[in-house]
Amino acid sequence: MKRIDRIYNYLAEKTSKLNVENLKGKVGFSAKEISKELGILRNNVSMELNLLLKQDKVIKIIGRPVLFIDKVSLENKLGTTLKKGPLEVKSIDEIVDSKGESNEDKSPFDNLIGSKTGLKNQVEQAKAAILYPPNGLHTLIIGQTGVGKTLFANMMYNYARYIKRFDENSPFIVFNCADYYNNPQLLISHIFGHVKGAFTGADTEKEGLVEKANGGMLFLDEIHRLPPEGQEMIFYFMDTGTYNKLGETERKRKSNVFIVGATTEDPDSTLLNTFVRRIPIIISIPSLNERPTEDKINILKYLLAKEAHRINKPIKIEADAVKAIIGSVSYGNIGQMKSNIQLICAKGFLNSIQNDESVEIDFKSLPSDIKSGLFSLAARRDEAEEISKYIDSQLVIMPNGYKVLIDEDPYEPPFNLYKIIEGKAGILKDEGLDDKAIKEFIATDINVHIRGFYDKFKDNDKDREKILKIVDEDILEFAESIKELVEKRLDKKFSDRFLYALSLHLSAFFKRIESKRPLKYTNISSIIKDNPKEYKVSLEIKSLIEDKYSIVVPKMEVIYLTILLSSIQDDQSEGHVAIMVAAHGNSTATSMVNVAKKLLGDSVIEAIDMPLEVNPQTILDKMIKEIKKLNMGKGVLLLVDMGSLANFDTIIMEKTNIEVKTIEMVSTPLVLEAVRKANIFDMDLEEIYESLKDFRGYSMYSKENISIPTGNKAIVTVCSSGEGTAVKLKDLVQDVITNITEENVYIVPVGVRNLKENIREIQNDYNVIAIVGITDPKMGIPFVSLESLISGSGENQIIDIVKNNSIKVVQKEKNTVVEDLCKDSLNEFLTFLNPSKIIGSLVKFTNILEKKMNTKFKNSLRIKIIIHVGCALERVVINEGIAYRYDKSKLDKNLIAMIKDSSKIFKDAFNINLSDDEICYICEILSS
Repeated sequence: MKRIDRIYNYLAEKTSKLNVENLKGKVGFSAKEISKELGILRNNVSMELNLLLKQDKVIKIIGRPVLFIDKVSLENKLGTTLKKGPLEVKSIDEIVDSKGESNEDKSPFDNLIGSKTGLKNQVEQAKAAILYPPNGLHTLIIGQTGVGKTLFANMMYNYARYIKRFDENSPFIVFNCADYYNNPQLLISHIFGHVKGAFTGADTEKEGLVEKANGGMLFLDEIHRLPPEGQEMIFYFMDTGTYNKLGETERKRKSNVFIVGATTEDPDSTLLNTFVRRIPIIISIPSLNERPTEDKINILKYLLAKEAHRINKPIKIEADAVKAIIGSVSYGNIGQMKSNIQLICAKGFLNSIQNDESVEIDFKSLPSDIKSGLFSLAARRDEAEEISKYIDSQLVIMPNGYKVLIDEDPYEPPFNLYKIIEGKAGILKDEGLDDKAIKEFIATDINVHIRGFYDKFKDNDKDREKILKIVDEDILEFAESIKELVEKRLDKKFSDRFLYALSLHLSAFFKRIESKRPLKYTNISSIIKDNPKEYKVSLEIKSLIEDKYSIVVPKMEVIYLTILLSSIQDDQSEGHVAIMVAAHGNSTATSMVNVAKKLLGDSVIEAIDMPLEVNPQTILDKMIKEIKKLNMGKGVLLLVDMGSLANFDTIIMEKTNIEVKTIEMVSTPLVLEAVRKANIFDMDLEEIYESLKDFRGYSMYSKENISIPTGNKAIVTVCSSGEGTAVKLKDLVQDVITNITEENVYIVPVGVRNLKENIREIQNDYNVIAIVGITDPKMGIPFVSLESLISGSGENQIIDIVKNNSIKVVQKEKNTVVEDLCKDSLNEFLTFLNPSKIIGSLVKFTNILEKKMNTKFKNSLRIKIIIHVGCALERVVINEGIAYRYDKSKLDKNLIAMIKDSSKIFKDAFNINLSDDEICYICEILSS
């Protein structure tokens, strides 16, 4: 551990043991005391303390002697966030009042992380809603799953009590509308109550939530699940303050209730327009990725503090582990971060069960899906660098100072994991299991508990939307049911890529049935013999297809399904090849590694400097220790300069049982190329070694030094088979290439079976510059996934690859993938207009609109606009235009004008004018 970390940890531990009552006057710890306790020279302690002060990690108390106190521990103890430093005060009294009750007069919102940063506007909106006379303004909170909508509603209620808008006994009623959404009558009865005899089983009169919430707040979560009649009853109640119970005809009952709703959906598309109009305040909570870095770190610290409080031990976590946790959050926002933190803390607790002092979490101990967050964060270099400003090599969280914000948290598991772990560990030890077996057994149990609880919060709607752009919902739902069946039968997990492959093939299969074109296969005699389990499941799928669609499935389709099941697996990587740079000198290796990190982001890379006066055995021992930490299961590439370092690999392998390959004559370009191939191409150790052993720097790459394929350039498209859907994918990529260059680039479709062998054969005749499709063979060739091709980024990737291969790019103003997908969809929707004739004008319309709005549409929005406007044009032609049923005055007049101006292209091209109502609907799409 570095000297500065030892000093900081000492301060954090000492500060955490202080009581709030003792925080008066000259409280703190001097450089002299720390020097004596840690055995570090006083001058060095003073230097490190001043550095910690500049980093805003400690507070300086001016006087004789000068004292220091840990800022985070003090914040935890006070339950508040102090202003940004460096902080220098004459005494702690400037921060804490004489009674140690600094929070007594604070607004509840002050305890909400982000109230002065990422949620500042939202907090102001909430305060305005509560303060508005006479009874406040009803409010709708919108935001993704797990952003903290329920917590925010709780803060609103607490603030209303704080300003005496509510009294201490005012009720706070929470109701999740999803609980009864399948039974509208029961749901309305729950909210408004019912009288005796209102429906079968209503034996007594029942009090509703609006009655219980009288004088307080009613929080309706997932409010979009309310049926239309329920929404109408709610907005009538908002207007008049009166309601009737189910079974009553007159609205004579009164109640004074402040209503707050929450939804993950777009209110304009899921709630009645008349209902939305009666909610004047709409508060949008940003996703975790949209929050400032400072907020993310404070949220992480808060969640870790909760776990430290439960364990009653300090938690020490490496900086790379912190970055991985932040980078791993995707669909579930703060809820997902909480799940990940509970999982790693539980595993850290298990590993530290014999350690009475603390729970230690390092990067290596993280699950693979959380580890990958470090590489996701590396793509956001600015954020990664900003996190490094807040955290050095380690973060220490003390067990006291945790503040409860809400009494009931839906993301709080109904069990204490740490008690479960201790109890089971004791039982297993009594059974005679060794420590390793106990850890493996309980680690599985932890996963079951945590993942099982949090899976209910996962929202896959957006992932489904991507697939639904190109396949029918009926086919996708059928593919999803097959995925569940296959996972159960084969006892393995499949990713969404399996859904892409299967859904696309089913679509193509039904078209082949219509056109009576069978699939053709060669060399299939061994498929059934080699894959008996997959073949058996394929026969089961065949029966399901035949039952559902009343068609006969030929044997060749069963063979295809067998290939698919044996080839497409959830190939989630366990990590990358780790890299260690070792060189003679005081900072030679460190300098090269720092350059690589600065240019390419954080990677699994470590530097070992070898001062000339240090014994080689000492360096070897250090390398062995670091390689054990560094290895992610794919081996370690050792880059060295000369001498004894070149011979260390065999000894390291014997001592660690980790595969190590060594390359001599290390240089900064060699380090950069190694990191690039390990991280970006995810090549294995042997592939990286072979590609780099003759590397002599970027400037040395010439025709004399290396062999550059001179044959025709090609892009390989990979689909479930060599034919069928692969042909569609080939056409899609061919259209992209035709759009960007006039040079010949051949598109060669292949199936997933024997993929690497097939690509190597293709490389005999072609220079393969890229692979596009459903699976990456990981051969060091740039890969573009089918998902990225559809979402929009893939087309730009192909353009970059083409440019990097000295192919002249003359790109036209055209989004080929969008055009192809829209043309296919419009073929299904249009009867009178020819999609091929109008698609060009539709694309131009979106391009003109983009320029006028000074924005760039995502592919998903572009597709939505093109298909909607295409259908609108046909409605105009057949005189069946639709009327806009909502309030036009609420629409953006400037945007309306831009759409009208852009739509002149249809007048010029086809003599068609879009109606004002159709333009209003387009405006609504663009505003959502």
